[in-house]
Amino acid sequence: MKPLRVEYVGEWYDVTEPNGLSIGRESELVIDENPALHRRFLQIYPENGLWWLGNTGNLLSATVTDPSGQIQAWLAPGARIPIVFERLHVLFSAGSTSYDFTIHGDKEYFASSSSFMDRSGATTVDPIPLTSSQRLFLVALCENALRQHSGGHGQIPSSSATAKRLGWTLTAFNRKLDNLCDKLDRVGVPGLRGGPGNLAVNRKARLIEYAFSSHLVTSEDLALLDRIDPSNQAAT
Repeated sequence: MKPLRVEYVGEWYDVTEPNGLSIGRESELVIDENPALHRRFLQIYPENGLWWLGNTGNLLSATVTDPSGQIQAWLAPGARIPIVFERLHVLFSAGSTSYDFTIHGDKEYFASSSSFMDRSGATTVDPIPLTSSQRLFLVALCENALRQHSGGHGQIPSSSATAKRLGWTLTAFNRKLDNLCDKLDRVGVPGLRGGPGNLAVNRKARLIEYAFSSHLVTSEDLALLDRIDPSNQAAT
């Protein structure tokens, strides 16, 4: 198999047989010294004539998407996915920080299609209609990620800071978070269901990963934030 290349914050890492590449806090590709990040979180390795991306951690998950954002997989602990696209984008969060990197391959086995479902568990992303306030909410939540040009890592905003940015009350913000997570959960987006084991910070991180990687909101939507008047903005 031909080697892969991984791009992270402007640096390139070659992935060759037979060892592949480990990714994490204390790995061949050191993402960050963030103690919330696993020492060895992800592993790229060869098997059966394919390159694979596996989650070797026991807590964190990652979102994997093709360049179009139409096909996504949620890589839970212990899961793996074949690298079958010429370019694969990987996003994940640890604590209050989000990270992303890109895997570059030699050729593409599958092409993106709005009706395609990958046997590995990756599913197509159909357009999801958003109300004006839901779109504004997502843009504010994803603002840091959308304003980054080189990618790498960024901070997940606190609920109070984002509510203030929008001119909303914290109660209105939390209600919007609940409603939007419920809406996406109903159409099959994993990781957004509430409950004792899924705190708001985890749902926010997953929501940012999904909205950013699926292009549900883009940098063009940042103009919505410029039109906010905090003195009279209210959530609907």
